[in-house]
Parts: sequence; C-alpha cells; structure tokens
Amino acid sequence: MRFHVIIRYIGLVLLINALFLLLSAGISLANHWDTGFYPLLLSFLLTSALGAFPLIFVESENDINTKEGYMIVVGAWILSCFVGMLPYVLWGGEFSVPNAWFESVSGYTTTGGTILADVEALPKGLLFWRSSTHWLGGVGVVMFVMLILPSLGRVKMTLSNVQISPLAKDNYRYKSQKVIQILLVVYVGLTLLETVLLKIAGMDWFDAVNHSFSTIATGGFSTKNLSIAYYNSVWIEIIITVFMAVSGLHFGLIYASLIGRSNNIFRSEVSRYYLLSMLIAGIVISVDLWWSDIYPTLFSSLRYGIFQLVSVTTTTGFATTDSNVWTSFAITIMILFSFVCACAGSTAGGIKADRMLISFKSIFAKIRQLQHPSAIIRVKMDNVTVDNDTLGFVNLFIVLYLLCVMAGTVVFSLFGVDLITSFSIAFATMANVGPGFGEVSSLGNYGGLPDPVKFISTLLMLIGRLEIFGFLQILFFKSWR
Repeated sequence: MRFHVIIRYIGLVLLINALFLLLSAGISLANHWDTGFYPLLLSFLLTSALGAFPLIFVESENDINTKEGYMIVVGAWILSCFVGMLPYVLWGGEFSVPNAWFESVSGYTTTGGTILADVEALPKGLLFWRSSTHWLGGVGVVMFVMLILPSLGRVKMTLSNVQISPLAKDNYRYKSQKVIQILLVVYVGLTLLETVLLKIAGMDWFDAVNHSFSTIATGGFSTKNLSIAYYNSVWIEIIITVFMAVSGLHFGLIYASLIGRSNNIFRSEVSRYYLLSMLIAGIVISVDLWWSDIYPTLFSSLRYGIFQLVSVTTTTGFATTDSNVWTSFAITIMILFSFVCACAGSTAGGIKADRMLISFKSIFAKIRQLQHPSAIIRVKMDNVTVDNDTLGFVNLFIVLYLLCVMAGTVVFSLFGVDLITSFSIAFATMANVGPGFGEVSSLGNYGGLPDPVKFISTLLMLIGRLEIFGFLQILFFKSWR
C-alpha cells in the first residue's frame, strides 16, 4: 500500500473543492462582501494548501491497484467533508463543530438533512457553498478529477471501477473515459436546463442555480426555510418534480435515449419499474389524502402527494408540505419508497430499484424452482441472465442495508430519541433521503438532536453513499494483507 500515492490523488480532489470554495467566495464578494466572504476565502486557502502540498512533493504514478483505489475514493469523501465544514465553523452562528460536520457530510452525500433552524440567515456565499457540496457529491468529487485530468490513464480506469456501482456499470457500454464524460455531460446539461426553466417559472437566478444543484444531485438543500413550499408555485413544483424523477434514472440510459441507442430508458425493465411504481404510489397516496380530508380537493392532494413521493423516492428531500400530518397509510408508503429509492447509475441513494427488482425476481424463481425441482430457472433482466454471484450479492446487500437501519434505530433510541424519530433518522440518513418523520419531518431539522446522534447519522450517510461495501473495505484494512 503506497500511502504517498493515495495522498497525491486525494490532493487533486481537494483542489476541486478549493475551486468551488473560491467561486463561493466570489458570490460573497459580489453581494457586497457579505459575512461569508472571509470564512470562504480562508477555507479556500487552507484547502488549496492541503491539496497542493502532496502534488508538489509526491511523484506522479501511472498505475494504482484496487486497494489503493478504495483508499483514494473513501479518503476523498471523508477529507472533502472535512474541508467542507471549514466555512461553517469559521462563520459561526448555529454551526458548532458537530453541526458543521453534520451539514457538510449531509451536503456531500446528498442527504439534505440540515441542523439549521433558519436557513435564510446564511449569507449568499455560504448558501451557494452549501448547494455546491450537493453538486460535487452528487456525481462524486472523484469523477470531476477524472474528467479534468485525461492523462491519468490506468488510474482513471481503476478509480471509475471503484467509484461506480457494479449495477450501474451494466448500462455503460463504453470505455471508462467515455463513461465519465457521459455522466458529467448529462449531469451538467440537466443542471443548466433546470436552471433556465426555474428562472422562467419565477425564481431569481441565484435560487434557480441553487435549487438545480440540489435537484440534479438529488440532495434537497434549499435557500428557504420552507423549502419549495416558500414559492407556492405549481409550475415550479412541476419542473422540480420532473427533474427529480429524471435524476433518479440511470444517466447512461438518459444519454442513450438522447442519441437513439437501443439500450434506452423505454426498453429498460428497471426504468419502467421505477417510473411506473412511483406514479402509481403517488396517485394512491394522493387519493388517500383527499379521501381523508387532509387536503380539500383532489388536485391539491395530487399536487402535494406526488411531489413528496417523488422527493423521497429519488432521495432529494425537498418539501412542499408537512408530511407529519398525513395518514398512517400514506406515511407507510413513503417509508417503503424511502428504502427502495431510484435507479443505479443515478445520483440517488437507497437500496436502488435495480436490486429490488432482481430480488423480487429471484424470490419468484426460487418458488418456481421448489415447484419444479428438475427445471432450470434463470433470473433475467432485459433478457440477459443474471448470474448467481450477482443474485447473492444483491440479496446480501439488502440484508446488510436493513441491518444498518435496525442498528441505527437501536443506537439512536439509547440517546433518548423517540422510536419514530430514531427509525426515521436511521432510514433517512442511510438512504441519503434527509427528511423523515417525527422531529426530522419534511419541514423539521436535525438541530435539536444530541451530538452523538448527529455523528452516528453522518456515518450512516457515508455508508449509504458508498454503498456499504466501499466503506467496509476500509474497516477491514488488515485483511488486505
């Protein structure tokens, strides 16, 4: 294990963070030197020094192994979260060190849970930095480095194999350099398109950019205390709903659909399952809310029900209403979809629709196998046979995922947090959804929780974002020998 090589590539990632810190400081400067300018500028200088130091004193390497790739990716995420908290700590206000760490990890992992009771008290520079952590974390800060530095060669291939989910790779039928370009072209393109549409719908440019960063990254940080409810605009809600749903699709399939390839959204079983199940659940929830007189009309029920369902399914976490007052039936469906979430190859967290569909098919295949012991029954996705290793890995992932949520619930309850809130924190942070129910509902926040609960929540965020095994590789470091 060559730690000097690992530090060098992590340094590159820190320089990407420094670039966005400088941009955020520029936003502060443009807004009459608001109070975020000096914290952001100092954070930029510190991050630049941390990133540049290994580049100056460590020689470049043209090849790294998979173990070093895991260390680079996990280390880059953790150190990005560390430098991301610096502007918050230096600015002060509600940002104690535990709160700043929580906000930073929540941003980079695109969880979107916040400790802030008054988001609008932040200067524009800090608001932009807050949204930037979403945008950097959504596509993965490592991906930006691989796009900017085409000379990485085999290093790029190793890092892309570690960074991209194994399920997501199936729909990327290109070389690693092309995969990275496709991912970022779609990512940037969707961000620009949504920004323009939100501006047309009534937002100012600053809010449009920030909410586009949060939507496409499926993060959920807003510039307003009431989130999207602040605007009370049907058109803004429709635009954000559509882009949340699109951002939950496999980016490779989005690209393939745009250029007319056969492996596109419309032919993908997972995409159809994801979109259809989300539409049906949204309608069912809306009818239940209307029938229960939560909202006066069917239209208003559809407006709030579908938006909130899409928001949690894509792990975005925007809010247009307080879902705490919904019926038990509606809340139960919301929780179920908070576990499953969107597709592999998107910016969403959670178990992923791909794994759930494979798991369902493997269950039905096992039932048929028991009925017909001599038959050869295979699980297929898009007419391609899923091998037994993948089936076993998928089911193992789901079991580990649920165990993490259960363990989180138990641990949080030990600190005096009520059961509903404990369970909500566990599934909302593990799935990178952000809002849950109880004290951390769609219009609530994490600020009143004990500091140990906040810290453990950030561990769940990182474990969920790195899809469990990426994070566990570091914990079992000794076994690599």
